[in-house]
Amino acid sequence: MCKIALIFGTRPEIIKVAPVYLKAKEMGIDITFVCTGQHREMVDMMKSVFNVDADYDMNIMTQNQTLNDVASRVIAEFQGYASDKNFDWVLVQGDTTTAMASAIAAFNMGIKVGHIEAGLRSGNLYDPFPEEMNRRVTDQLSELMFAPTQRARQALLSEGFEDGRIIVTGNTVVDAQMYVLDHFDLSGIRKRIIENDNYFLVTLHRRENIGERMRNVLRAMRKFSQETGLEIVFPMHKNPRVRQSVAEELGDFKLARLIEPVDYVTSTALIQGARFVATDSGGIQEEAPTFKKLVVVCRETTERPEVIDSHFGILAGTSENGVYNALKMTLEMDAPDLPNPFGDGNASQRILSAIVGGN
Repeated sequence: MCKIALIFGTRPEIIKVAPVYLKAKEMGIDITFVCTGQHREMVDMMKSVFNVDADYDMNIMTQNQTLNDVASRVIAEFQGYASDKNFDWVLVQGDTTTAMASAIAAFNMGIKVGHIEAGLRSGNLYDPFPEEMNRRVTDQLSELMFAPTQRARQALLSEGFEDGRIIVTGNTVVDAQMYVLDHFDLSGIRKRIIENDNYFLVTLHRRENIGERMRNVLRAMRKFSQETGLEIVFPMHKNPRVRQSVAEELGDFKLARLIEPVDYVTSTALIQGARFVATDSGGIQEEAPTFKKLVVVCRETTERPEVIDSHFGILAGTSENGVYNALKMTLEMDAPDLPNPFGDGNASQRILSAIVGGN
């Protein structure tokens, strides 16, 4: 029987791999759920949502850890753990240091690597940093690349990857959304935070945006909110530098609801109820179209151009004027009445069928 290790370490990863793990269990596949603990608190928040827990936890997180700390500890820990497990495959997801380091460790041990969400590209190695590098390295090491969209497949083909190594599956985040819609009362959950729907949801955390870029974005949001009366609902990332910028720009602003990080179910409920979303997150760009919500992408680039091409999103940049103008555009636009361009809820099945069928 095929033995799989499925590795995660951050909140976005567990959201996107939990459906794969649950589907594997349903299919009777021998799968081991491995947590690196790269983002300890945020990962632990997520486990109860999908009623899952790690079979093995590296618990690598330390205070003020650097990217090199994370990478070196993941490689060493996985080497020690997996040396006698005889895994046939290691599955990693996305563009985190956990994914990249796990792929390196598996490759060096002769274990086949499968990359969930392969082929995303911004075209700039330093933006987003270090995600663009992480996903390029992970693709190079992967036996199979599970591209979420045809555009991602074309990006891989243009880089010279063999067509037989690329499988278009859709994005597992849509699988996760289908799970949440089936298991939770999203309207009731949203009303615990805000009763009305006269708000837009904000998330900001990108490493390359911290500092002046983020302050520009926050100033634009404040100006827009003041003019329109739309409230800001902002679950704040734990990064102290993010919180400092938010406190300086929105701390005294009465239309801003600054709240602690929320679990995935609450985040989904807030997306569903919002007028639109403004974010520098990659995942929310994929999630909002399920609910026919526009996304203002507060970044200089996006590796998910499908959200722009499908007219669900506006690439705002990070200047104050650019973000302000993009926010104003949402008042004049309707989200298209189209399916989510990132998936149909069956990505997990396609990924596992490719692994089991080809093993």
